[in-house]
Amino acid sequence: MNRPEIPRSLFPIPDVQSGGDERNIAIDQVGIRGLRYPLRFVDADGVAQPTIATCNIYVALPAERKGTHMSRLVALLESRSESGAPPLSAATLSDLVDALLVLLEAPGGRIEFAFPYFIRKTAPVSGVASRLDYEVTLAGERIDGTYRQTLAVAVPVTSLCPCSKEISEYGAHNQRSLITITVRARPALFLADLIRVAEDEASCELYGLLKRSDEKFVTEYAYNNPRFVEDMVRGVAARLASDPRIDGFSVEAENFESIHNHSAYARIARGL
Repeated sequence: MNRPEIPRSLFPIPDVQSGGDERNIAIDQVGIRGLRYPLRFVDADGVAQPTIATCNIYVALPAERKGTHMSRLVALLESRSESGAPPLSAATLSDLVDALLVLLEAPGGRIEFAFPYFIRKTAPVSGVASRLDYEVTLAGERIDGTYRQTLAVAVPVTSLCPCSKEISEYGAHNQRSLITITVRARPALFLADLIRVAEDEASCELYGLLKRSDEKFVTEYAYNNPRFVEDMVRGVAARLASDPRIDGFSVEAENFESIHNHSAYARIARGL
């Protein structure tokens, strides 16, 4: 008598990742990269701003385990959005990293979020409002029980060449520049604080929308505040070094030269 065939769906599904590995080599980081995911980020103003982040999520894998459960890395973000958890911020990232270690039963882990962040700015003369975008990277990791976190922002600005102004009978060449600040700081430091420092140390800040009266203002403002690429990194570094909330930093400035087919670049790093 033939017995009925048992459907394969009723057999236990093997958990290959949780098996052993005979090579006995621990892996520092294993996980997913380039996952795009919607999230809300909140800064000093307390307003949760929706954005789309590119996420990298890794855990440390002990030598005796064959693999990690990649699907749980995505599930971590999904459960966070479904549970009504507080928005991502510099202050809440450590909680997410700790949740990752519990979910994956991992001894260490790292999460990186890269996303655009918008600030509503008011033109200096006309008062018209518009939004300007800044590229942000927030990263946190826990290794051997120690938590470390960095916050980085790329700030577009205007720079006007002091040498060009000095040697020219009229005018001076200027260009758009990018100041990138990375800090290891306490949660009390906000993204808006870093953006303000970068914009203050440039020849002039940028705006999304300007009327003619505003264009006249920013042109003349930049002319009265010439900055070499060296000036900008030194000015930013001096302010970061004097901020007790910051434990280490790097600042980079790149001028996309208007009279050359190359960029001017400078960098200062201290304790990072």
